[in-house]
Amino acid sequence: MSYVDVVIDNNTNHTDRLFTYGCKLEDVRPGDRVRVPFGPYNAPRPAYVCNISEVPPEGIKNLKWVKDRDEEIRLGDIAIQMSLWMKRRYFCRYIEAIHCFTPSGSPSKRGKQRRPFAEEPERDGGPKTLTREQALAAERIYPFLDEKKHRVFLVHGVTGSGKTELYLQAIARCLETGRNAIMLVPEIALTPQIVQRFLARFGAESIAVLHSKLSLGERHDEWMRIRRGEVRIVIGARSAIFAPLQDVGIIVLDEEHETTYKSDMTPKYETVEVAEQLGKLHGAVVLLGSATPSVASYRAAEQGRFEKIVLRERYNQTPLPGVEIADMREELHMGNRTIFSNALYEEMRNCLEAGKQIILFLNRRGYSAFLSCRNCGYVMQCPDCGISLTYHKKENEAVCHFCGRRAPVPKICPDCGSRYIKYFGIGTEKVEESVGELFPEASAERLDMDTVKKKGSLNQILNRFAKGKTQILIGTQLVAKGLDFANVGLVGVISADISLNIPDFRSAERTFQLITQAAGRAGRGDEFGKVVVQTYSPEHYAVTCAAAHDYEKFYELENTVRRQIGYPPYSDLICVGLSADTDEEAALAAEKVKGAFLRKAGSEHTARILGPRPSPMPRAGGRYKHQFLIKTPPECLASDSEAIEYIKRKVTAEKEKEWSLSIDVNPYSYL
Repeated sequence: MSYVDVVIDNNTNHTDRLFTYGCKLEDVRPGDRVRVPFGPYNAPRPAYVCNISEVPPEGIKNLKWVKDRDEEIRLGDIAIQMSLWMKRRYFCRYIEAIHCFTPSGSPSKRGKQRRPFAEEPERDGGPKTLTREQALAAERIYPFLDEKKHRVFLVHGVTGSGKTELYLQAIARCLETGRNAIMLVPEIALTPQIVQRFLARFGAESIAVLHSKLSLGERHDEWMRIRRGEVRIVIGARSAIFAPLQDVGIIVLDEEHETTYKSDMTPKYETVEVAEQLGKLHGAVVLLGSATPSVASYRAAEQGRFEKIVLRERYNQTPLPGVEIADMREELHMGNRTIFSNALYEEMRNCLEAGKQIILFLNRRGYSAFLSCRNCGYVMQCPDCGISLTYHKKENEAVCHFCGRRAPVPKICPDCGSRYIKYFGIGTEKVEESVGELFPEASAERLDMDTVKKKGSLNQILNRFAKGKTQILIGTQLVAKGLDFANVGLVGVISADISLNIPDFRSAERTFQLITQAAGRAGRGDEFGKVVVQTYSPEHYAVTCAAAHDYEKFYELENTVRRQIGYPPYSDLICVGLSADTDEEAALAAEKVKGAFLRKAGSEHTARILGPRPSPMPRAGGRYKHQFLIKTPPECLASDSEAIEYIKRKVTAEKEKEWSLSIDVNPYSYL
């Protein structure tokens, strides 16, 4: 007989603690899913075992007993250790962290196994010959794999340097030692490409795929295949880091800098941090690969927490593409009011004549950025979120890109009654229309969240481009990440200023990364590629450093700024948000919670608090939101964490019906 501390599968603040039960089951282990009597009527509820003790608990009266155990869902000790760590790090509930490790969906009623990638492609002929740089990198990684030691490597390789082949061979080495592997990509859009390479190298039976675009049934069946030990490699987007894979020897995060590795739903985890912690528990190697490492990861490499590996040359020995900066201010002075600079137009014409393909990148979907009245200045906004609606010409609707609300475009201004309602700014839909007008003979296609809604549409668009049926591919971030097409001779960045002007301290970092990554799609074959970057800020260091392919210079300048203002990676930036039914109540809530924090942490820390102020998106789901930021240097992390946990308990006990509290550690969005 033993005594177990369990987390009840009930997602409320009032049950967010450990409950102790007696247990007569044999071989009970942390991570087991059990049923226990719970509540005043002792209704059976699922729960997860966190701790086990042979010593009876002190002071507990009327001890209840575990009823039985689910033999299928057994998460394991490492999953529980990770859940407890995530609760402390990201201030989530116990069960929210545990749910990251549990399966979605349910078994098939017909007993048929559902496989997202059942068809195996032709074998790729085995490992490719590594370049000298790749071979030296592999020699540094292999000893840690062979000796089953934990180490984090930051693989800083220029676009086209062969990072994926290095991943493949490192994973093959890991499998030879009898251990297993996790391979993560930042976008679901990239999963089919990487899956095909892995299937061709390792075979379909040894691979499972996990990401949110699979059906619930497919996700359940893949999870169970992994849990039963039928696969050696798990591939997927960020949630695949929680796969129930045993004895993990290597974890790879491709494009580790991408913001999509940060969860925007509770628990709001950072996948790089989770991978590092998971690697420690498994004794596994972690590979973080990127042509544009995040400032935080590069800083960790400087400090020695990560080991840096540099790949400076492309695998095919082709030079990095030439980058030309087009100053759109000068274009305007010369009378050019189109969305294409003269330089980009000429390069597109030359590229098409040479039979080369083109990628045009603009990080804004829709036809125009917003709808406004030229008479009174009225801007059409989402009534729930308070942000401007984007005009979509094809549907003739105004769409909120946050909550999805759609509205017909008014013929007259709702405020002043004038007919001067016009659209301003551009989106990918407008770019597609302009391409059709300027190059009517060229086949063009758009790749953004509006064109890939149907299952399989993404692969169809990419396959048409791969086969040369599409000459010009226009898209958002989906076209800037990881795509590898040998015939792309030109990349055009339509507006580098969109990411440069967002209200976020990482705006320069994001701009540098997007330009560099988009530019990296050009010249991946045997011929030199070209890039044209259009901007109204040609002198900004994010633009000039990206054009020069100079990451070190960019990091030096950006790191100096971060150090001076004490922003990540020199501190954690914790966003505390309070929402309520009225703006006044939300503002009052934020002020009171800030005061409670300072009373607990000490009033001398006032200078580390930024705000409170209204959220940049002041309304969401009909509620108003105010927020403040806490700059938390390493020496204050323990005391700040204690103060935040105190706030959570206080709000739950006194104000939960009136206020909603959210906490985000190092957010990538402040909406």
